[in-house]
Amino acid sequence: MMRVLPIRYTSDVEAVTRFYTTLGLETGPVSRPGGWVELPAGGGTLAVHKGQDVGRCELAFETDEPLEDVRDRLRAAGYEPGPVLDEGFGRSLRVRDPDGVPVQINAYERDLYT
Repeated sequence: MMRVLPIRYTSDVEAVTRFYTTLGLETGPVSRPGGWVELPAGGGTLAVHKGQDVGRCELAFETDEPLEDVRDRLRAAGYEPGPVLDEGFGRSLRVRDPDGVPVQINAYERDLYT
C-alpha cells in the first residue's frame, strides 16, 4: 500500500502547521528538533519540513464539509480566503498559507464529474 506524502518546505514550521490544523488536519508525529511535522489526512499525509527550499506549489484537498464553514474558520483564524467558486468539477475555495503558497479546497460534485 502506498500513501500520498507531499512535503511542504518552509522557513516557519510552526506557522505552516497552525495553518493546516486550522484547515482541519490533525498533528501527527513531530521530530524532536521540531523541523518535521506530519499532518495525517483521510487520503494521505502532509509533511511540513523546515528548509531553505520554501515551497511554491499549489496543494489541493477535497472535503465533505461545506466550503462556507471552511472559509469562515479560516477567516476567524486571521487568514484571507477567496470566494467560494462554482467550477466544472464542483465548488472550490482558494487561500494562501503563511508563505504565500496557494491552497485549493474542493467540494467535488460527483454528478458533474462522471
